[in-house]
Amino acid sequence: MYQCRELLSGFEYQCIEGSTDVEISEVVNDSRKITKDCLFICIKGANFDGHTAAAEAVRQGAAALVVSHVVDLPEDREVTVIQVEDTRYAMAFISANFFGNPADSMKIIGVTGTKGKTTTAYFVKYILEKAGYKVGLVGTIEINTGARVIPASNTTPESFILQKYFREMEDAGCDAVVMEASSQGFMMHRTQGFLFDYGIFTNIEPDHIGPNEHASFEEYLACKAMLFRQCRVGIVNCDDKHWKQVTADHTCALETYGFDKRADLRGSNLELVTGTGFLGIKFRVSGLLDMEIETDIPGKFSAYNALTAIAICRHFGVKEEDIKTALVGATVKGRIEMVRVSDAFTLMIDYAHNAMALESLLTTLREYHPKRLVCLFGCGGNRSRLRRYEMGEVSGKLADLTIITSDNPRDEEPQDIIEDIRTGIGKTDGKYVEICDRKEAIRYAITHGQKGDIIVLAGKGHEDYQEIKGVKYPMDERVLIQEILDEIKSDK
Repeated sequence: MYQCRELLSGFEYQCIEGSTDVEISEVVNDSRKITKDCLFICIKGANFDGHTAAAEAVRQGAAALVVSHVVDLPEDREVTVIQVEDTRYAMAFISANFFGNPADSMKIIGVTGTKGKTTTAYFVKYILEKAGYKVGLVGTIEINTGARVIPASNTTPESFILQKYFREMEDAGCDAVVMEASSQGFMMHRTQGFLFDYGIFTNIEPDHIGPNEHASFEEYLACKAMLFRQCRVGIVNCDDKHWKQVTADHTCALETYGFDKRADLRGSNLELVTGTGFLGIKFRVSGLLDMEIETDIPGKFSAYNALTAIAICRHFGVKEEDIKTALVGATVKGRIEMVRVSDAFTLMIDYAHNAMALESLLTTLREYHPKRLVCLFGCGGNRSRLRRYEMGEVSGKLADLTIITSDNPRDEEPQDIIEDIRTGIGKTDGKYVEICDRKEAIRYAITHGQKGDIIVLAGKGHEDYQEIKGVKYPMDERVLIQEILDEIKSDK
């Protein structure tokens, strides 16, 4: 049990009813989970305002409420009412206090940017673990507390859940936590209540702009910039043209990395590496460190991700050999993930699920001069049809062959989605085939692979399901590939 006032440090509030000495058993922000003597935080969401449930929460035994405006309450019940300007902001501090401020006992690393967050976070985890640290992870793919692995639903979890994970991580003996810090996370105050030890900016491009996301690129940028008022040391990619805007109001120490000669940590002498069934890259690091780096993930953006990880990990005193060893074998599920199926051609899985990501991926793979660049993808149902046209046009322009298939059709007919993609390809001279069943599409890609081809399965990445009519069916492309290979072998 806590006294209410113990949970209220770190932010401004007014106690407009009752006493802050009241004892609290639990912190709750979901009106369906009210417990006796809990503190209920009234959160206004997209579809429901917790303030409308305040009276019922009191009737069910809540000892205290946190509100942003006056609410009608039962006159026959005693309750403490705390008024704040923003209940989401207050919730972040209350949550941190409730779980004992676990972030204070670990080094917290926050990575923000449009692209590269996931791969960078895994690179950091690999390097620090190679050096002997125990590292928690919060990201788009999963949360790893050191005691358990949980599939992620949001890139940056709600503040109460995030602090709960931090508590698990500290209890599991984690020295550090690396987390993807999304613009939505900043906008919704999920990352308040603690300071990042290191805040990292990878890059920014127009994305996540629209209904229920950001109203404009300027708002998107402003949310990213919040990291540099919530960290002790800021590490920024100075090759990105917006880096000075992102750090304009920073309150942290700043250092830079990039391929620009003015960067504190510099990459140079970039070389593409091609091997049997894999693609990679190597480059030189100079400035704050001096070493040669190679990684088995292709493209200049992979070099950026590696350089970002190095810029972070040098603060942990990691040995040069540990950095090199960790990066050469690093893999990230669904992020240019190589799957060995043949010595003749290269096959990979990637999460690219919009036109910008697909264009970046295919442009990168073109640099390796494949005999053919084959792109297999579909698009999600119940989403913008414009995305389908755009992805079709990108693949038609950049791939030698596009295999149009199904992704997560949700409530739409897969063939209707395929026809929209075909409309986009129709604006180009690109060759394509349509195979609605994704497993059969992958089978076609593998059985028609030619020597020197690069084949990319785009869109699903780390996902291990296919959503159809409200049901998520198991579907992992790695499993499909192995089934196909086994079937091919048994047919011989």
